[in-house]
Amino acid sequence: MLYLQLEVEKIETKIGIISLAKAFFPQIVLYVLLLNMTVAPALADITSAPIDSKFDPIPVYFIYPPVKHQGSADEALVSGRVVNDRYAMTARSGKPWRIAFLFPHIKDPYWIGCSYGVISEAKRLGVAVDIFPAEGYSDLVGQLRKMDEAIAAKYDAIVISPLSQTANNSSIAKARAMGIPVFELANDSTSDDLTIKVTTSLKGMGIEATKWVIHDAQQRGLKSINIALLPGPSDAGWVKGEVEGTREAAQKAAIKVNIVDIKYGDSDRIEQSQLAEQLLAEHGKELDYILGCTGCAPAVILPMKEAKLNGKIRIVAYDLTREIAGFIRKGEIFASADTKGVSQARVTINAAVDFLENRIKKRPHTILIKLGLVDRNNYMTYPFDTSIAPDGYMPILSYAPGEI
Repeated sequence: MLYLQLEVEKIETKIGIISLAKAFFPQIVLYVLLLNMTVAPALADITSAPIDSKFDPIPVYFIYPPVKHQGSADEALVSGRVVNDRYAMTARSGKPWRIAFLFPHIKDPYWIGCSYGVISEAKRLGVAVDIFPAEGYSDLVGQLRKMDEAIAAKYDAIVISPLSQTANNSSIAKARAMGIPVFELANDSTSDDLTIKVTTSLKGMGIEATKWVIHDAQQRGLKSINIALLPGPSDAGWVKGEVEGTREAAQKAAIKVNIVDIKYGDSDRIEQSQLAEQLLAEHGKELDYILGCTGCAPAVILPMKEAKLNGKIRIVAYDLTREIAGFIRKGEIFASADTKGVSQARVTINAAVDFLENRIKKRPHTILIKLGLVDRNNYMTYPFDTSIAPDGYMPILSYAPGEI
């Protein structure tokens, strides 16, 4: 029944989006429809794989205190004691703990991948999970309300992917005051009340993607390049990391890198298509590269073809999804940094169970999943199962021990 409900909701959402677009954004309707036709073949480009219940230990950095007060994960990386190690999946839980997950949304392949990591591990570990998505990065009020509901429901642990680096802090403190441990997944927060952060170097996303751009430009013999960024919503920690990392890599580059424009906005496909269209109208003739988030980079493809600039501008993604991997294989996106969303989700639920089962001898402040990078050179050998959900996976938002 849940599967059918999700399918109905998905169809209703698509109909609503297309109706809204027809009413307010006529030019975007074509992009949305063409994207739906383009994405399906891209998704099929990766070999299908069954949902696996056993994964190898995941390469991580454990960061131990002391760390900067009210700092980001990247600041913890600089200030804390860092141990280069691997996180082994923990043993089955001795108790069917109830864990709530608060996602920003479930509208794109990244968070679908995270749901896969959570649900598949919940089944293996024998714990109950509920995923509560907000409506998007503009829905802070909705996420705060869901946090209050999770606290009132007395979950054994809460995992939050905060919409803001700071605006979720008071609700995290409220949960801790009620005796509920709160873990962070993917999106960063400056809260000192988190039990463990599980994320990656958000600044590293920007650095790695921009380093690829610089190296590619040098191989092409370019002495200077103009780039533009579509990083996502301005207040999200991962967006700030992307932009900061790009700026740092640009400053240290052996060639001149000009950041011509940065356009912020929700990772929603319609909004990003609009931003891409604006960006190309204003700067298309001078740009060499566009760097974009998981919902942003694919949204550039069709506006760029419409502007007849696809032979001139190269698109690079800050993070990897199944959709982006397919576009890399086809040569429509040239490369992507990879925060390994499935691995982040797996480590987070395992860390929560380890904590609840009193298995942690010395608790880290932060666990950083090591970044990857994929382009056409390593596409055929890249370990996609650590990063994205298997082909055909439909998002599931809850699981209780005993369910199939």
